[in-house]
Amino acid sequence: MAPAWPDKTVDTITYEEISNMRNGIFRLLTGTAVAIALSASSAYAQKKYDGGASDTEIKIGQTVPFSGPASAYATIGKAQAAYIKMINDQGGVNGRKINLIQYDDAYSPPKAVEQVRKLVESDEVLLTFQIIGTPSNAAVQKYLNAKKVPQLFAATGASKFTDPKNFPWTMGFNPNYFVEGRIYGQYILKTYPNAKVGVLYQNDDLGKDYLNGLKAGLGDKAAAMIVAEASYEVSDPTVDSQILKLRDAGADLFFSASTPKQAAQAIKKNAEMGWHPVHIVDINATSVGAVMQPAGLEAAKGVISVNYGKDPLDPAWKDDPGMKRYFDFMAKYYPEGDKNSNFNTYGYATTQLLVHVLKQCGDDLTRENVMKQAASLKDVTTDIALPGIKANTSPTDYRVNKQLQMMKFNGERWELFGPILEDTAAAG
Repeated sequence: MAPAWPDKTVDTITYEEISNMRNGIFRLLTGTAVAIALSASSAYAQKKYDGGASDTEIKIGQTVPFSGPASAYATIGKAQAAYIKMINDQGGVNGRKINLIQYDDAYSPPKAVEQVRKLVESDEVLLTFQIIGTPSNAAVQKYLNAKKVPQLFAATGASKFTDPKNFPWTMGFNPNYFVEGRIYGQYILKTYPNAKVGVLYQNDDLGKDYLNGLKAGLGDKAAAMIVAEASYEVSDPTVDSQILKLRDAGADLFFSASTPKQAAQAIKKNAEMGWHPVHIVDINATSVGAVMQPAGLEAAKGVISVNYGKDPLDPAWKDDPGMKRYFDFMAKYYPEGDKNSNFNTYGYATTQLLVHVLKQCGDDLTRENVMKQAASLKDVTTDIALPGIKANTSPTDYRVNKQLQMMKFNGERWELFGPILEDTAAAG
């Protein structure tokens, strides 16, 4: 029996009616296909989470030396916690509150390993943020990369923390120590070409990167110009014997690749001995409150370093909108903190950058997307960055800060001099 359309037989249906019916069926099928495609697209655009993220929360972890030989850095973690409280009070990031979990690692690598494992395996954080210090970061780098947990904006500039080929889940924040050391070497060659250089350095990746960078900057004159090197361990009570060695070697330019405690000790010891070489300190040791004041402001006068951020003590920034926002933040959210400390401006700026990355992640809060967004920074600046300094990263260049400006301590505050220096060459 022949099939029939409603109310008609095939024999009585016109060609036009059959054509219309075919078109209707085609439209029906096409509409169904579009609906399916839209449904699939909607499903694809749905929120994506890894452990530590949800509709309401983004769980982040870090270790901070709240105690131990580098406890001067503790205020960084406190400023970061305060900044996150401010963001949460404003509604969080894309409607989600940030849950920052902090543990004290006392600047001890074994302790850092213990605490980071706890953050990953017990607290189940989405990512680690700003683990402070080269030794602590070095101790957990392989573990975090094996677990594919972001080691985001690690508070170190050692070259191994901006190596996406070997450690794709690690991104350091600080200017690369090798690059910074190379800048000092180039500065010395230009300004003090006949200097006899003595180097004090921390016996770890921090100190060694600075030393190697300095030698690279001095080039083929390094062997002749560097008259003595002296290393110290973080646990050493003083660096007095190392200072004596450098002085007795006849150094008239002293480069200190150290952290705050030892940098302050060195400045103070130099003054006590009446030894007054040209003195360069690395960027980690430029805090007025944690280094210059303990060493003695007069003793610290003339010390040279670099910076990429605004100094809150510099009157040049008194009307700067970014610094005004920083001071307002300190007054409301961290009033017990030293508003003039560049450790606190550092904590503010790093957390501001973290929030930028999290905002860029949108509803795709996977660890892979966190690293993708962090490796896609384009001309990003913060309230604290010096004018003209911007952060740019790519999947093959994890260095966040590649621009620096020289500065000199005048006995009260740092004064910038010279142009913005950018070093985009290989990082060691």
